[in-house]
Amino acid sequence: MSFVVNESTVILAIETSCDETAASVVMGGNDVLSSIVSSQIDIHARFGGVVPEVASRAHLESIVPVIDAAIAEAGILPTRIDAVAATAGPGLIGALLVGVSAAKSLALVWDKPFIGINHLEAHLYAGLLDDPTLEFPLVVLLVSGGHTMIIHMKGHGDYTVLGRTIDDAAGEAYDKVARYLDLGYPGGPVIDRIASEGNPHAVEFP
Repeated sequence: MSFVVNESTVILAIETSCDETAASVVMGGNDVLSSIVSSQIDIHARFGGVVPEVASRAHLESIVPVIDAAIAEAGILPTRIDAVAATAGPGLIGALLVGVSAAKSLALVWDKPFIGINHLEAHLYAGLLDDPTLEFPLVVLLVSGGHTMIIHMKGHGDYTVLGRTIDDAAGEAYDKVARYLDLGYPGGPVIDRIASEGNPHAVEFP
């Protein structure tokens, strides 16, 4: 089902693909009226990484308060929402089910369209939130917890993967190295800080 967005369209967007429960109200495609994120970093820190079952249970506890907060921060009534969107994949299956189930339930109760969103496609469009004047074609470096890719974005919905990691994504590599060195979780910020204090000439690259 196609859904046309205009300047006055209001969408409630829900994200639960991994270890953060998030909801946002967006108008006109790029005007973010609210953005609420409930992090699970403290929950997963003692494991050195995200535990899927633990993440799913945390999403169940946070999803309703996060959605309520997003709508309240946007300063609108639910009747003003034109559609409900949620990350449908890729991601942790149990975590995704929480967000999709919540979104579909609200869409059914409010009699509004449900829009399933590809997690990676959303990353591709993130740059347009900062600069809506960007024009196609674009080459995008997509780096998230589980994916590292270079993508040729020819137009809306028209993508070609130019390259990708064949083993761990960058985010996974950071967390594994941090766990091996007992640096804590998440590994990225810690390794970045330590690297900034190191000797840039310690290793000679060709």
